[in-house]
Amino acid sequence: MNLKGKTIFISGASRGIGLAIVKKAAADGANVAIAAKTTDPNPKLPGTIFTAAAEIEQAGGKALPLQCDIRDEEQVVAAAWKTAETFGGIDILVNNASAINLTPTHATPMKRFDLMFGVNVRGTYLCTQACLPYLKQSADRGRNPHVLTLSPPLNMDPRWFAPHVAYTMAKYGMSMCVLGHAEEFRPYGIAVNALWPRTVIQTAALQMIPGVQPEHCRKPDIMADAAYAILTSDAAATTGNFFIDEEVLAKAGVTDLSRYSVVPGSRQLMPDLFL
Repeated sequence: MNLKGKTIFISGASRGIGLAIVKKAAADGANVAIAAKTTDPNPKLPGTIFTAAAEIEQAGGKALPLQCDIRDEEQVVAAAWKTAETFGGIDILVNNASAINLTPTHATPMKRFDLMFGVNVRGTYLCTQACLPYLKQSADRGRNPHVLTLSPPLNMDPRWFAPHVAYTMAKYGMSMCVLGHAEEFRPYGIAVNALWPRTVIQTAALQMIPGVQPEHCRKPDIMADAAYAILTSDAAATTGNFFIDEEVLAKAGVTDLSRYSVVPGSRQLMPDLFL
């Protein structure tokens, strides 16, 4: 099974892990709708929906860049409709967009709290809700529909809450969407899964994690390869899982992960949060 001709709606894929995932899919000839806010270049944050679209098409896919604030219901519904109109439906939703702020309670402005809950929880729920009618149609057509959310396994260990309660709640909100929607959508034949990295991935988000050096990270390619393995699996038999990238690749027979390290062969990799 591959992703040729499949249509992917992804939130926040102007750069980083999201872009890596859809470029991998584009190599099969997938259609990709990029729902994100960035339209103008930012010297501190490279990548826009248009540069991402160019990379997707260069990789072999078709791209539809859509300026969209995933917190806005009208914008998300319109983006999903435009995607389906352009490509004939939606087969895969990737909830990639996320806001991060690793601060304790006294240092978390409510504006930042609202941003994390708006993007992470509301955005994930809203994108899923808006894409659901098209995912149901995909299931009816036997096109193996998937929802993949980039969020961690639910873990009630207090040490993941104490340093950054707001961020943890916002990320776990995404994970609770996975837990609930997997069971809700099971009768429709729509797979819903989560994916999270074992180690820190080198992306623009590293700016928010003080003290992390690139040589202690892996490249986004490991998440792209793991996501591809999930999205090409049988939706009816692969749902409700909180996958870890290493474990997905091991099951696919990939045991040598050295090529994914920013510094090839590095053994000083930093574990990601929540694991």
